[in-house]
Amino acid sequence: MRALVCEGGDLEVRDLPDPVPGTGQLVLDVVACGICGSDLHARRDCDDMADAASAAGYEDFMRSADAVVMGHEFSGTVRAAGKGARTAEGTAVVAMPILRAAARQDGVQLTGLTAKAPGGYAEQVLVQEALTFAIPNGLSPTTAALTEPMGVALHAVRRGQVAKGQVAIVIGCGPIGLGVIAMLKAQGVRRVVASDFSPGRRALAEQMGADVVVDPGEQSPYEVFDEKFLDAPGLLELAVGSMEKLRAVPFLPWQHVFRAAELAGATPKGPVVVECVGVPGILDGVIAAAPVYARVVVVGVCMGEDRIRPSIAINKEVDLRFVLGYTPAEFRESLHLLAEGKVDPTPLITGTVGLDGVAQAFTDLGNPEAHAKILVEPRR
Repeated sequence: MRALVCEGGDLEVRDLPDPVPGTGQLVLDVVACGICGSDLHARRDCDDMADAASAAGYEDFMRSADAVVMGHEFSGTVRAAGKGARTAEGTAVVAMPILRAAARQDGVQLTGLTAKAPGGYAEQVLVQEALTFAIPNGLSPTTAALTEPMGVALHAVRRGQVAKGQVAIVIGCGPIGLGVIAMLKAQGVRRVVASDFSPGRRALAEQMGADVVVDPGEQSPYEVFDEKFLDAPGLLELAVGSMEKLRAVPFLPWQHVFRAAELAGATPKGPVVVECVGVPGILDGVIAAAPVYARVVVVGVCMGEDRIRPSIAINKEVDLRFVLGYTPAEFRESLHLLAEGKVDPTPLITGTVGLDGVAQAFTDLGNPEAHAKILVEPRR
């Protein structure tokens, strides 16, 4: 089969042996595979990413000396099944990019991000049947290829515990930020602010459902609604004023009322801020600008070291949550949200290429005014 191999930062189309399915595995003819921001990072910074993965206990992340077939956002049709697998040949599917390696000692691997599990920038890809899902409702397999990044977006929304009445602020409108906007609206969140310096990405944010879109160079994303979030003086005034009112009522067990209000969720809340940029300095900037009690969900992958000022986060009681990936249930739910028309990811697709066009596509994705998501069609 033909495949696009990354080695030493170079991208080259090569002829490789066709994959052979093991027990419980399937071989897919790849229909489409999205180019992820993680792939762009991995091409140049894979050694740093491998060090970070190693700190979490995963030792097989790709390194610059490896020859790796990348691509983990794919859809395909079943070409062959291994022992025990029951999915019929020709079934259109998507699959989570996690694979039990052929060598037992190699364990479970991340498809497209290691030399031990080649990915979807190829005519065929090996997948685990237990993590494979038939594409329902006649959804186009090309569109279904976006299930994986939309699963990341759904997981970020779930980790953020965004209530329908809360304000959600998305910082950065690249593909994941745009997916987060779509998933926030699909979950019924009524007020979603999108912030990005790029006019093209702001336009896409509107298409994906953002209620307000701002250029952060001209307007603060925290000041676009009538709701006034608390700052430190406001919080102090609220504390004193509330206690004056509670203790002015004779025989009122104010401490019980206070506790009941806490349990009922009536205490002050800040917005949920979803950081989808992932460059040094952005997280500290979000913490400095966000209101008191903000919950910050970090989705953007910042490569290398960064600095924050914990004292600012402490003074505001900012809640930081870092997210990665999705659960199998969230992956399936994302697929069905696409298939049922509750989320339309097609505005994100700004180009398609064959294997020979991947190298240029990696370059083209550096222009936010031209592209959001480019799909690779290996058989094109």
